[in-house]
Amino acid sequence: MKTTNNILLIAGIFICSFYSCKKEDTEPAAADVFYAVTIDGFTVTFENKSTGAVSYSWDFGDGQTSTEESPVHIYATKGKFVPTLFATNSAGVTSEASTVIYISKASPVKLDDNSLADWDTIMHNEVIGGPDAGNFIRAKYDYDGENVYFYIEQNRTLADGNIYDFYIDADNNPGTGLLTGEIPGGAYEVLLEGTVFDEWLDVYYHSGDQGNFGGYEYISLSEFYETGTVEEDGGVLKFEGAFKRNKLKGFTGKGLRIGIQVAANDWSAIIGYSPDHFKDAFFLDMSE
Repeated sequence: MKTTNNILLIAGIFICSFYSCKKEDTEPAAADVFYAVTIDGFTVTFENKSTGAVSYSWDFGDGQTSTEESPVHIYATKGKFVPTLFATNSAGVTSEASTVIYISKASPVKLDDNSLADWDTIMHNEVIGGPDAGNFIRAKYDYDGENVYFYIEQNRTLADGNIYDFYIDADNNPGTGLLTGEIPGGAYEVLLEGTVFDEWLDVYYHSGDQGNFGGYEYISLSEFYETGTVEEDGGVLKFEGAFKRNKLKGFTGKGLRIGIQVAANDWSAIIGYSPDHFKDAFFLDMSE
């Protein structure tokens, strides 16, 4: 009888444990929180792409809030803000996600208009190729609260398959990042390398010895750059693109020092420089 009671007790525990597991498995999972941001001057559109939530709450990082699912918010001042989305599921469990945005001037550059004409109005952030620029004719830069835009004009064709290295000093700190005599005037903690086209432009962050190119480490980042219009005529290639400001390591918001090298498609030689070879990197002043 004693043995039987033990068996019944064990069976009872098993049954209770089984039903307890079933109950937990049916509870709603925490919401998967995700949103996209579009910035136009001081106006920010938040596109909520979360799943598994029944209610939402936004903290825009400037003291203002909203319970709309996908709100549009107008910031009163320029600056750096951290908007946060709180998403609550049907069981009352709240999850959150945040990002960093920069509110600054608007840009005339549009990457989806199938035109490069908007760059004609940008005259002050221009680098003209000189005798040591190789195949570079000119480069231009602009920015807004979301992107750093670039325009490149070269004596080359798409078929050449050249490889681009964008060296970026984002924190303006001479004590961090690679130091190189090839592009003086900056210490480059960010390297972007690839063809720009065909969805190949890899991100590398530098740490350690400033004289060691091997200090660059590959970083997996999605949607950190975008290519716009590309035009090719008579051996001259013109194209535009943008980098996401909030994915540039160490970016302070004051400005970027940018130098570009272009290599042959097999890395056998460097064939283009902007600014010219051995010239200081271009400083894009973003303090306004």
